[in-house]
Amino acid sequence: MHGGPMRRMMETSSEEKAKNANQVVGKLIKLILPHKWRAIASLVLVIVTAASQGASPFLIGMAVDKFISKGDSAGLGGIFLAMVIVFFLGMIATRFQIYLINQVGQSILADLRQRVFIKVESLSLQYLEGKQAGEIMSRLVNDIDALNNFFSQGLAQMIGQFFTLVGIAIAMLILNWQLGLAVLIMIPVLLLVTNLFSRLARNAFRKTRTTIGDISADLEEEISGVKVAQAFNRTDVNVRKFAKRNAANRDANISATAVTSGFAPTMDVLSTVDMALVAGLGGAMVIAGTASVGVVVAFLQYVQNFFRPIQQVAQLWTMAQSAFAAAERVFELLEVAPSVSDALNAKTMLPIQGKIEFDEVSFQYEEDQPVLEKVSFTANPGQMIAIVGPTGAGKTTMVSLLARFYDVTNGAVRIDGVDLRDVTQKSLRSQMGIVTQEPFLFSGTIMENIRYGRLNASDEDVSAAAVAANADDFIRRLPKGYENEVGERGKLISQGQRQLISIARAILANPRILILDEATASIDTRTEVLIQSALQKLLKGRTSFVIAHRLSTVRSADQVLVISDGLISERGTHSQLIAQNGIYADLYQRQFYQPQTITE
Repeated sequence: MHGGPMRRMMETSSEEKAKNANQVVGKLIKLILPHKWRAIASLVLVIVTAASQGASPFLIGMAVDKFISKGDSAGLGGIFLAMVIVFFLGMIATRFQIYLINQVGQSILADLRQRVFIKVESLSLQYLEGKQAGEIMSRLVNDIDALNNFFSQGLAQMIGQFFTLVGIAIAMLILNWQLGLAVLIMIPVLLLVTNLFSRLARNAFRKTRTTIGDISADLEEEISGVKVAQAFNRTDVNVRKFAKRNAANRDANISATAVTSGFAPTMDVLSTVDMALVAGLGGAMVIAGTASVGVVVAFLQYVQNFFRPIQQVAQLWTMAQSAFAAAERVFELLEVAPSVSDALNAKTMLPIQGKIEFDEVSFQYEEDQPVLEKVSFTANPGQMIAIVGPTGAGKTTMVSLLARFYDVTNGAVRIDGVDLRDVTQKSLRSQMGIVTQEPFLFSGTIMENIRYGRLNASDEDVSAAAVAANADDFIRRLPKGYENEVGERGKLISQGQRQLISIARAILANPRILILDEATASIDTRTEVLIQSALQKLLKGRTSFVIAHRLSTVRSADQVLVISDGLISERGTHSQLIAQNGIYADLYQRQFYQPQTITE
């Protein structure tokens, strides 16, 4: 009674895993279709190779029965010449077959890598924020590398060995069907054993791919945060944490090896049993006069040749199981549906005038945990809208909805009367600029980073944008000026300089809507003055949204929205809100009230 449900669960699990394996194979075959002619040519060469290997024992048997037993040296010479020709044909076919299959495999991997990268670039922030960067990178690098090993080393040999088996089976049946059946009777046993080991191994290798993903994620995070780890004396703790992940990966690989190591010896046992069966049955047939000595000699050679491909496949089998487990993870990533996508009838956003409406907007990242509730306001073209409030109130979420990094749960966000869900993301974001608290610069030169949002901009345009952002002076003082490398994430220059470059990048892009998310929160007072001056130029004539904790930056805003617990609790100009003496006034006074020092 208790065993029934558990047994059904296990059977269902097995069916699902088998279905997954079949789906992976089907998807890999689909990847081959664009390269079908090269694949077909390689298969023809594989058949030639298999035929050459199947012909050799047949020629040896013929030599024993027709020429050696009769002392016919001339005939024996002819057989020798035929064997040499067959050998060279097989060698040439094998060489070009391996080349073509590797060419197909590398083309597939290049396509797959490109598809994965395109997919990562198109994934919604909601998915990316829930994953560690290192884990995603592991799929792009480690998992595809496992597939690379299989395609470049294993696939050609496995296909070749399969056709060799088919060729040998046909040759044996033609030569003597009774002895042929005696050899082939082992095939059902081989299939059962292979299926059993495949299931066990694929489960084991799934775990190895997961644990190597954990290691990659841990490495990426720890390398990025090594400065903080050293500052807080966390290095020993991090080493122990990494040791646990490393041990988990080691144990997973040992478990996988424990499964796969049993496959080759099992094949050896079956090979020996089959060899003994052929020797016994063949000897009896020779004594009975129903088979010749040459036929038995040829069959003993066939048995060796029959199990040799299986043994070679057994050696490649570990690589194949690892590749299938890796392929599952890659295809799983490719099938992730973005939470934000263009509608089928999405239109191109017309040139933005700048009127923005939030109409009863509600939003939640997780079910039953609202972040914004029925937020409504209107920003007219050219206005500056300041958003203030405590940390976690929903300020950044509001501007993320405006850029459509997320879709509203309820309500609508409109620009110039058009619902953002009705236009393409690309046409919308091409008219927006964002400057964040932590500016992100890409490895490369300052020139390349400023030009990032407008690739066709001239050097003069880039320089003009830098001048407007008050960045030109410090750039020209650098050893290579605009061609100076900024390093990974801009670490070779200061925080303030990175921010000025990000503002220059926004100026060059010339957006119609500008979002400033705490753009001056992490810099010194002197740099803040430069940035404020640059921002005034950037804001001119554009509808802008400014998130700020430093309320000195929002005094000139046309409208200030005070967000608290996902609601707009106050709205108005700076002076109006000060006069209301509410939340905004309290925040402002806390920042700017300076107690006088009492001296005696």
